Amino acid sequence: MDAVGEPRVVIGLDTGRIGEIAVLAAHCDDIAIGMGGTLLTLARAHPGLRVHGLVLSGGGGVRDAEERAALSAFCPGAAVNLTILDIPDGRAPAHWARIKDELNAFRKTCEPDVVFSTQRGDAHQDHRMLAELVPTEFRNHLTLGYEILKWETDTPTPTLFHPLDATLAQEKVALLHEHYPSQVGRDWFDEAAFLGLLRLRGVQCRSTHAEAFVIEKAIISFSERVGA
Repeated sequence: MDAVGEPRVVIGLDTGRIGEIAVLAAHCDDIAIGMGGTLLTLARAHPGLRVHGLVLSGGGGVRDAEERAALSAFCPGAAVNLTILDIPDGRAPAHWARIKDELNAFRKTCEPDVVFSTQRGDAHQDHRMLAELVPTEFRNHLTLGYEILKWETDTPTPTLFHPLDATLAQEKVALLHEHYPSQVGRDWFDEAAFLGLLRLRGVQCRSTHAEAFVIEKAIISFSERVGA
């Protein structure tokens, strides 16, 4: 217990230096919605961060331009390498073989410290299929599944939280509205919805706001590192 009688938070784990990450999505805006605050934090905490991105659909259109501008804004100062494919929205399962090949090719371009993707419990078939395929290519990597706020009632029970302060949460929401004008008219794409989920996850980890993730698989070591 601390001086005011509140229990200390002792369940946190801190990372070391992160130099390279991979972010994967089925659609343009999935990454920013699911982990925009985490991207901002990573880019600012690790100067020179290398971000490798793969998005399955939206290539060549308005959403392509939105996504490239958004990812640059959410990764200030980072080196961003983004590939956006032209898989038809909502039809990813019909393109399983191509997506598997594209993931294999993408995997050969990077050696990330952490992989971020969709999570297996997502009700959208494109998100779910991507989540199932990512571990078949990134077999020895820490993979964190982000959640995507949308119409389906598939909100996961998260197992990992990244706390955000109120200023960072507001910045995330502002960037979402600035960089995805094609989505602003949707009834779920508004400040109240995004901040509401961030606040809920904050409550669940004793923070003002937070983004939440589902861990695909992780290994922990309690031994002392050599040279530490």
